[in-house]
Order: sequence, then C-alpha cells, then structure tokens
Amino acid sequence: MTTNPRALALKVAQVTQDAGKYALHDQINPQDFDTLEIPTTSQRVGSSIDKKLTDFIENRLNYLEPYNGMWRDRPDDAKPGDKFWCVGPIDGAINFRRNMSEWAITVSLFEFNEEGSAQPILGVVHAPALGLTYLAAEGQGAIRIRRTPIGEKRGKVIPSTISSLTGSVVSFGMSHVTEESERAFHVLSDIAGKPADVKRIGPVSLDLCKVADGTYDAYFEPHLHRWDIPAVSAGTVVVRAQGKVSRWNGNPIHWRSENDVVATNGLIDKELEPYLVDLAYPFK
Repeated sequence: MTTNPRALALKVAQVTQDAGKYALHDQINPQDFDTLEIPTTSQRVGSSIDKKLTDFIENRLNYLEPYNGMWRDRPDDAKPGDKFWCVGPIDGAINFRRNMSEWAITVSLFEFNEEGSAQPILGVVHAPALGLTYLAAEGQGAIRIRRTPIGEKRGKVIPSTISSLTGSVVSFGMSHVTEESERAFHVLSDIAGKPADVKRIGPVSLDLCKVADGTYDAYFEPHLHRWDIPAVSAGTVVVRAQGKVSRWNGNPIHWRSENDVVATNGLIDKELEPYLVDLAYPFK
C-alpha cells in the first residue's frame, strides 16, 4: 500500500459511515411491502438503495486512493502488486428490507501476489443501525468502533479463548433457497448438545466479525455465492487478525467462486472440522 494500512482502513471506515447515514435513512422510511417478497430460487436478494450506495462509496474511494480500479473490472492479466477495491451492496438485504438492525456495508481491498492470486488485505464492515464498525488491514490487527451514548469507543478486536465446542456459542448462516441450506441443518443436528447456544442472525460479514471479537466462538454457512464475495472478503480480513477462516474442507476461500465458509477463534476449528468435511460441497 502507498498509504499506511491502518490509516487507510480508518479513512475507508469513515466513507462507509457516511454512506451508512443515507442507507439508514432509506431503511426507516416507509416501504412498499409488495417489494419484500423473497425469491425461492438461487438469486441475490437486493435492496433499492444498492446502486446509489455502491456508486457513492466507489466515487469516494477513487478520490481517496484509486489503485487499479474496482474488483469487478479487474483485467485477466493483473500483475503482482495490483490492487482493486471491492464494494458490496447491502449485506443482509432481507434484514434491511424487514426493518431489522443486522445489516452491513462492506468494503475490501484485494492485492495480487507473486503467484498471481488475489487476496483481501484490507476490510471494513459497518453496521449503521447497530452503531458498529469493524476494520482491519493485513498485519495491522483489527479494530472495533462502537457508537455509545457517551461517544465513540474504539478497541482492539480479540477473539474468545474457548477451546472446546462443548459450552461454546456458535453462529450459522443459511440461504433463502431450501436445497442450499439443508447442509446447515444437518450440521446443527450433528453438533446438537455440544454448544451452549446457537445463534442465527446474520449477515455473513457481521457473523465473521463477531467471531473476531469473541461474541461467537465459531460460525459456519454453506453455499455462499459469488455475490457474497465483498461481504466475505471484508469480514475475513477482520477475522484473520487473530482467528481462522476457510472452506468447510479446510481449503482457502476461493475469491472467484462459491464457498462453504467456516470461521473460528482458532482454538476449536479442529473439533468442529469433522462435522463439516463430510458435508462440504466440492466447489471448484
């Protein structure tokens, strides 16, 4: 990076917070409930503000640090060191459209390495309705910014120290498509009786960040799509500051494909892994 990674992440966080004010205003305005129908097929659930939101953020990023452009426009012949911004639509569109607070705005920065593989090196996840912002840069740790009645509170993101699946708090995600979510329920059935609690709140970016800050000890979700890459990549950078993220089969996340994702505090991954490996989908 040409800019200090932590300083750049803080500037990007400010961009997402500015965008979040507009998105939150849009959410609390009266909505047409005829538009809230959830599809049963494998397609992205979007919100009416998505394009305005991404346009606003991308324009600000271009003024902040343009690098080589946007992830969606990356060329086939990207060179080592090339960097591309990845800006997502609302992560948690169903929550957003159903007037829930658990939704987020996400930005990540990908860099191509010497092997020609692009990896996320900076991530920001901002949840406007919760007053939470998570940010991280590779090698710089992760920070959580929390808005409170007495002002803004910043702190280092540290995962839990729970070392056993027994007594843990686990989160899971699921698709709105039945056949894509069945494997999540199979895992839940298999681990029943071990975790002290299992949560289902979402979206993926926030679930990942809540593993990073110790709210959850682990999170898993089957069949995250290509359109989830902005959210997964931003949250992954936050988790990797001290935790672990991979596919269910233990392989690295594939940033041009669909993925089964699991994140842990780095202590219970080996115990959770057997419940996931046999149900992992053989994505390319």
